[in-house]
Order: sequence, then structure tokens, then C-alpha cells
Amino acid sequence: MPRSAARRLPGLLLLLWPLLLLLPLAAPDPVARPGFRRLGTRGPEGSPGRRSSVAPDGAPASGASEPGRASGAGVCKSRPLDLVFLIDSSRSVRPLEFTKVKTFVSRIIDTLDIGPADTRVAVVNYASTVKIEFQLQAYTDKQSLKQAVGRITPLSTGTMSGLAIQTAMDEVFTAEAGARGPSSNIPKVAIIVTDGRPQDQVNEVAARARASGIELYAVGVDRADMQSLKMMASEPLEEHVFYVETYGVIEKLSSRFQETFCALDKCALNIHGCEHICVKDRSGSYHCECYEGYTLNEDRKSCSAQDKCALGTHGCQHICVNDRTGSYHCECYDGYTLNADKKTCSVRDKCALGSHGCQHICVSDGAASYHCDCYPGYTLNEDKKTCSAIEEARRLVSTEDVCGCEATLAFQEKVSSSLQRLNTKLDGILEKLQVNEYGQIHR
Repeated sequence: MPRSAARRLPGLLLLLWPLLLLLPLAAPDPVARPGFRRLGTRGPEGSPGRRSSVAPDGAPASGASEPGRASGAGVCKSRPLDLVFLIDSSRSVRPLEFTKVKTFVSRIIDTLDIGPADTRVAVVNYASTVKIEFQLQAYTDKQSLKQAVGRITPLSTGTMSGLAIQTAMDEVFTAEAGARGPSSNIPKVAIIVTDGRPQDQVNEVAARARASGIELYAVGVDRADMQSLKMMASEPLEEHVFYVETYGVIEKLSSRFQETFCALDKCALNIHGCEHICVKDRSGSYHCECYEGYTLNEDRKSCSAQDKCALGTHGCQHICVNDRTGSYHCECYDGYTLNADKKTCSVRDKCALGSHGCQHICVSDGAASYHCDCYPGYTLNEDKKTCSAIEEARRLVSTEDVCGCEATLAFQEKVSSSLQRLNTKLDGILEKLQVNEYGQIHR
């Protein structure tokens, strides 16, 4: 450096220093701004869902960009997918435009976590014929995957979109080709890129693909037929159908798919809406559960206390009582006491049961015995249950005595009369005997 320039450097720094202080230390990350929404929706087989990139309090989500850190792959961890690109390479797509499509595919790959246990990618190239460029199990790292995409060349004329979807179903989304089975809960996703109208029937084949659990995204460019895009795509259409006017801007859609495939841990961020427990699923989604004694409502978020008494599994011998905590306790009928097992009941007072039969008073003699008593002025009858007033009892006794005396007198009189008649007869018989005996003597 010339000596004169070196002498002027301190002065320049002094002049520029105030301007340097006004410069921001780091550009804000546009992806992490509050209110940022992504386009995906939950589809068959647990497909990517709508997720927010920030927590409710405005704090960046787990894995979000930090100051001084590049945005993009660091915003969140992508969900594991079996992802197949179906790219239209008919003659209407010019070489430079086809290069833009490959750049679009590569940029989406850049946002994904690629690997055997993460996202697997395959590409189906189609025009009037269909060519599987590589299968899901072919490449397990981003670099080799992007290089393979770069080597793809256009095919020919024609736009056989239906045939391309059918080929993906039959030959790509299979276990032999590297697709993972239903038990893995890995979403199957297909992104179709086309600039024309399909020359075959896509309605039925797309419906079969969706019914098999494949989530279809349709990307239309320039002259693409919007009605055909809607027939191919999954519901809701506003989140699965994309359109750009030229291939020159298709690369911008890569950020949309990055947001769609982003997997935030809603349970960890506390943005799940579960009333009790949020459980993270292996697919990157979540579901709600309830504490013991509660059941999940139809909204799959809130919980209600279970009526365990109504379920009939409580085991209470007498009475089941629901508690507000979602639990229950057992109680017993009057005259019984709850045993130590808190379920069964034992007789505490037979008088309290009301089945003793005493007319006036039941007196408990213990847990299993009792006797009857009467109110004052009454006496217990012989049945040991009923009671009679004491004066009436005396009257009854007196009446019985009188009746007994009269009967005795009548019997005595009857006996005396009979004896008198018997004596009279005996006297007559004796007289006759005496007469007979006298006659014989004097004969």
C-alpha cells in the first residue's frame, strides 16, 4: 500500500465509523417471522400436516433460525417421507425450462433430511412414455441424489400423466423399490409437475392413488390445465394445487414445500391444544390422551371424567358414587358399614334395616341380633313382635277367669245332676233285689 494512502486510512475510518454503527448485525430470518403459515394438510397415512413455525408466545420454534445463522434447512427438521417426483418432459418443455424443473427438484431435496431412516426420493420422468429415473432406495445422501437429478434428460412428445401416476403406484411405491410399509407410518407423497393437458384419463387413476394412501400435489406451469390439476391433487385443493406462469419462477415453490414438509414438535412447543397429554407420534404428528379416569371427547382434544359407576366395573356391593376427579368411591345402605376392602358391606344394625317386624321398638343386640320392645303402657305379646295395652290385657285376663269359673260351675252342676240320677237308679235296683230275695225266703 502507498505511504500516502496509509496516512489517509485512519481519517476515512473516522468518517465511516458512524455509518458502520447504523448497519444491522444480522439480517432477520424471513421464515421465522411470527404468523408464518405453511400450506400442507394432513392426508392419508399420516401425511404432512399444517404446522406453525413459532410458538404461541412468539419465540422461535425448536430448530428455528438463530441470529447469524442461515435460514433454510435449520428452520425445522423435515418429516420422513417416501417422496416421488413425476416430471413432465414433453416437447413443450424447452431444455432451459427443463433445467429449471430439475433445479426446483434439487432445491426441495436440499430442504429435506435424506437417508434410509429419513426421506427417500425417487423420480419418474414422463412424456408419451414413462421412465423411472431412479427408485426410492437408490440414493441415501443429498449429493448423489442431486447429481442423479442433474443427469435426467427430456423424453419426447406427449403428456401421459395418468400413466405416470399408475407407474408410480405399481412400480415405485412398493417395498421392492424401497417404499416403507404401513406399519412404519411413513407418508407417501407424489409431486406432479406439468405444463400441459393430460392426454390420458387421470381422474380414475389419481383417485385410486389417493385411496391407496398417496398424497398428490399438482404443480402447473404456463399452459397447464387447472381442471386436470384439481382432478389429480388431494384434498383440500387449495393446499395441494400450485400454479406458476413460467418455469422461471417455479424455483420459488421449493420454499412452499419446505414449509409443508417441516415437522415441528407441537407437543414440545405446547401448541397442540390437548387438554391433558400430548403424545408425539413416530410419523412426526401427535395425538391427545387423557389422565386416568378421563376419556377423550369427540373433538380429540378435550377430556371428560369417566362415569365409572355407569360402566359397571366399579365392584361396589351396594352403592357407587362418582367423584369430581374422574374417580369413584363405594358406600353402603343404611344399617350396613363399609368393609376394609372399600367395596363390600357388612350389617351394622339389623334394626336399621327396617325388616325386624317389631310393632313398636327394635332393640339391637349386636351386628346380627335384636329383640322387640313396647312403648310404655304396653306389653309384648307372645309372638314377641306385637304389643297390647296393659289395661286391655288385664281385662282380657279377667274375662278369661270369669269364663273359666262359669264353665267349671256348669260342669260341676252337670256332674252332680248325673250323680243324682245314677243314685236314684241304684236305689231302684236295690229295692227290686230286696223284694225278690224276700219272696224266695217265704215261699
